[in-house]
Amino acid sequence: MSVVPSEPGGRPSPLYWPIQMRRNLGVRSLFLVVLAFAVAYGILFPGLFTGSGFAKFTQSWFPLALVAMAQAMLMLTGGISLSIGPTVSLGAVISATVMAGPLGVGGGFAAVAFVGLAIGALTGLIVIKLRLPAIVVTLAGSFIIGGAALLILPRPGGSIPDWLSVLLAGDTPAAFAILVVVVLLWKLYLATPLGLSLYAAGENPVGAFRSGVAVDGARIAAYAISGLLCTSAGLFVAAQTGSGDPLIGTSFTLNSIAAAVLGGIGFLGGQGTMRGALAGSLLLSLMISVMFFLGFTPVAQYVAQGLIIIGAVAIPQFRKAGS
Repeated sequence: MSVVPSEPGGRPSPLYWPIQMRRNLGVRSLFLVVLAFAVAYGILFPGLFTGSGFAKFTQSWFPLALVAMAQAMLMLTGGISLSIGPTVSLGAVISATVMAGPLGVGGGFAAVAFVGLAIGALTGLIVIKLRLPAIVVTLAGSFIIGGAALLILPRPGGSIPDWLSVLLAGDTPAAFAILVVVVLLWKLYLATPLGLSLYAAGENPVGAFRSGVAVDGARIAAYAISGLLCTSAGLFVAAQTGSGDPLIGTSFTLNSIAAAVLGGIGFLGGQGTMRGALAGSLLLSLMISVMFFLGFTPVAQYVAQGLIIIGAVAIPQFRKAGS
């Protein structure tokens, strides 16, 4: 049974429009900010508008876009993950070790997909069936997964076939094309029963359960897909560098949360959109690039990012308080 009010013919009723408006709150303003930063970046780096420049920028954005989607899926269900960074690292070292062995590229892709889905599904089962806080489970998981990555490759090593690195991280916009495919798959997923249950599981899990929605199944599926996105990001990072690094994903945990928050994803579940999370990841990538070209030191970049994120979260709250 659907938890979305509908009219005859299956169309959402006007009662559902306020829910949709709340989920899309601030997305249009975010797109304007993204556009402003894109223009600033284009002025500072005119090469952005060349084929090679666009390809290189999308390659730097692509892994962050994947982990932002991974984090957003969990936050939409009312969860969160602190193990995203180590999972990216694990995907990178698995790619570099398996592809360098007899299983080759096909085996590497299969191993990355299997491990990502398995880690995510297991995490979701622990959180949901044992009723433990997601932040605690994923914090513990970050140590376990990070340790596994170090066991596989104690130091950077392994290798990715040159042709794969050129294909994914060369002068062609392959990363952007793959991201478009991922977004289309997300749209298709939202049309499935599990996808339709995603928002309900985060917005009103009790009401959704009483309405017949498979809340636990939707949340476990979200964790599994989140794990797949993270290990896939690790594979891409390994292709960029040509090898695996057990610590390369460290920054992605906090950046994934920052991108989701910038994109309007709420911490309590059921609020925000995936296009908002993608826009947040794009804004974060543009911010880093613009500050680099303006000569900001790494420390100053971190401070500026933090202030902008606080502002992005605080301004909507001030608007609500004043309305």
